[in-house]
Amino acid sequence: MDTQTYILIGFLGLGLAASSGLNTFLPLLVLALAAKMQLFGVQLNGSFAWLASDAALATLGVAAFAEIIGDKVPGVDHALDVLGTVARPAAGALAAASVFHGSDPAFATMLGLIIGAPTAFGFHAAKAGTRATSSVGTFGLFNPVLSFFEDMAALVMIFVALLAPILVPLFVLGFAFALWKMVQLARRKRTI
Repeated sequence: MDTQTYILIGFLGLGLAASSGLNTFLPLLVLALAAKMQLFGVQLNGSFAWLASDAALATLGVAAFAEIIGDKVPGVDHALDVLGTVARPAAGALAAASVFHGSDPAFATMLGLIIGAPTAFGFHAAKAGTRATSSVGTFGLFNPVLSFFEDMAALVMIFVALLAPILVPLFVLGFAFALWKMVQLARRKRTI
């Protein structure tokens, strides 16, 4: 594999990891479906081919559905964020590692940990901070709206990563900046 291909695959992994920071299972589900249906040129590393199995797809589908619904329920959303502190970086690392097809599995795993885990954790931390501030300011009433926008942002990032991975760094920076501004705005409103 040439350097340009590795860079594009790295961007794909980065986009999937960022979206994993917002929604744990949806990026893995879309990635697994894309691999299973041979869409978008997605190929999984041989060690991660199990992601496209019927059992994994069913499990990811149920988990994604449960997370999307549960994240709209005040109280449950915070429990999901607590679990997400570990689960989202793990999902980000898995998503990033799995797309390094043709690479040694240990090397792919290392790249997944370097690219995926910190990216997913950063997006998760910003999301959790925004959510906590919203909970204090609106008693959790605005959280379902935030959850909807987070799900939409995750979907946009997933499809940008799949269709135009070269654009992922711009989208990651844009989403990170938007999340940071939302946290800043929410903190200012809370102190007023």
